[in-house]
Amino acid sequence: MADEIILLDFWPSMFGMRVRIALAEKGLKYEYREEDLRNKSPLLLEMNPVHKKIPVLIHNGKPICESTIIVQYIDEVWKDKSPLLPTDPYQRAQARFWADYVDKKLYELGRKIWTTKGEELETGKKEFIECLKLLERELGDKPYFGGENFGFVDVSLVTFSCWFYAYESFGNFNIETECPKLIAWTKWCMERESVSSSLADPQKVHDFVSGMRKRFGIE
Repeated sequence: MADEIILLDFWPSMFGMRVRIALAEKGLKYEYREEDLRNKSPLLLEMNPVHKKIPVLIHNGKPICESTIIVQYIDEVWKDKSPLLPTDPYQRAQARFWADYVDKKLYELGRKIWTTKGEELETGKKEFIECLKLLERELGDKPYFGGENFGFVDVSLVTFSCWFYAYESFGNFNIETECPKLIAWTKWCMERESVSSSLADPQKVHDFVSGMRKRFGIE
């Protein structure tokens, strides 16, 4: 019997995009269900009663929540194709460390860029660029964060790249000028079908963020 896989998601979510990439890397077919986050479905509330957030992967009726946990689950269950985490325990720990760093820092710093003004915006922008530069140093001259193979940290970070245009537009800065190697890495990742087919269109993300700013009274 084939696995039943359902993904509860929201199209501009960089967290949901991680799951889409992982599923694509494994060549898995699944049912995509778009959520209205202002009117959450009974299924989402039932499957993620603790956080009530997307993404949620439902595998044969059982829910898995939180994007990095879902990606690891996918990698463990369907381990025969396109491994995302390295086999070496130390390298696995390092991959998890950097994915955790992205989770703890990048989202909030990026959010600060499009939700604030003036001095707060300038501080947020500076911290965001510092965060990206640190990640760029970790990448070094490697094609991917884990070395020669596309993996867990790449999946965790590359989904933010479709938000870069919005960050640049509302923050009035250029990421490629600050982090040329990181932008070269995002372009390299986009060569992969799993990435290019999973990421939202940057212009659509920009327009979505612009609408959010109007709703929040920022512009």
